[in-house]
Amino acid sequence: MKLRKKFSEYKERAIELRKEGNTYKDIRTSLNVPVSKSTLSTWFSDVLFSIEEKEKIAARCIERIRLGNKKALETKKIARDKYLQEIRKGLVPLGEYLNNSGVQKIVLIALYWCEGAKRRAGSLSFGNSDPELIRLFLKLMRSCYPIEEGKFRCTVLCRADQNTEELKLYWSKITMISPKQFYPARVDPRTIGKPTRKPGYKGVCSIDYFSARIYHELMAVDALFF
Repeated sequence: MKLRKKFSEYKERAIELRKEGNTYKDIRTSLNVPVSKSTLSTWFSDVLFSIEEKEKIAARCIERIRLGNKKALETKKIARDKYLQEIRKGLVPLGEYLNNSGVQKIVLIALYWCEGAKRRAGSLSFGNSDPELIRLFLKLMRSCYPIEEGKFRCTVLCRADQNTEELKLYWSKITMISPKQFYPARVDPRTIGKPTRKPGYKGVCSIDYFSARIYHELMAVDALFF
């Protein structure tokens, strides 16, 4: 008899909690008894919930899903960060090789052959939207050659809804090249009336360096293999 009464109290309390908008998990935690989801579903099957109560339940379920997705993304991010750290850790021994000027020049040559302009014999032209790739190119240039900073020129290529002055200052900071050495930004006319959808997109930074000798040296890599 006492057990049946206790069971009835749990059911009444569960229904009250459900009407307040609590999820099954919330209810099981509040009751602090091992009530299965199927039992709860049975308890609620013949309960007439008001429109307000149904809205509370729906809102709470949506919030629970949102929090669950957020937690899943955080867990995934932690796992990915750990994965990338292990990769970087495995690359540490290569650091000794990258300190070698010859290796640095090989990396620079490969980088330029992939992303640099090939038909401007009087100068180099390298562009990309990835700030880290731009940093790497300039770091290698400044390390491999006695660079004259005044020979650098930059152009920002962007979308119509972007602030060209802000982009110029952004890329000036990334490249450590004075804003005075930036040409006027080139806006893609095809993007007029089309909002930029990619978060954090800063356009493309195109870097020119006036040195025919360096250009020809980077392009002469085929002499090493043929």
